[in-house]
Amino acid sequence: MKTLTIGAFALATLAASAASAQQAPANPGPVIPGVCSFSGEGIMAGSLAGRAVQARMVQLYQEVQGELQPYVTSLESEAQQLQQSAATLSEADRNTRIQALQTRDRELQQLQQTRANELRYTQAVQAEAINTAAQPIVIAVYQERGCGVLLNDGAVGYINPAMDITATVVQRLDAQLPTLSFNRMPVPAQAQAQN
Repeated sequence: MKTLTIGAFALATLAASAASAQQAPANPGPVIPGVCSFSGEGIMAGSLAGRAVQARMVQLYQEVQGELQPYVTSLESEAQQLQQSAATLSEADRNTRIQALQTRDRELQQLQQTRANELRYTQAVQAEAINTAAQPIVIAVYQERGCGVLLNDGAVGYINPAMDITATVVQRLDAQLPTLSFNRMPVPAQAQAQN
């Protein structure tokens, strides 16, 4: 039997929340007027809403695993019983039971895929809600700091921390959007057709 296929999702969620630990240079260089940077990952990982989404996604993943585990256990048990009794069954009975087991396995795989898609979609919707709330804040801080260029820190090796507006954006986002409450969301039919 195939194991749960959405385990990678939880790992990706947790990995996305961990900021890459780069060792910064001892002398970050001068502050360049008009040049600022921000970190989208830093906003997601550092904001209250982003951390709430990460925590809730872990809970939803665990709920899905709890939902699917009885199916997995049942199929594994049936497969083991079939293997043990295969020698005593007629070929027709054996083939019938194998086909039934394969059908249930396909149904389980489909359910696993559906739940994995729901989790990905739910996370994307919540990330978009945070991004939508953060965007005007980024623009406001950009203007307040007199930035002429705003770099995404993912595109820059190193930048003077004094030029990074992420902490200010996170602070204001926390005041505006302290948390998000949500449940697993079904993927709309239109979104399913695009996959």
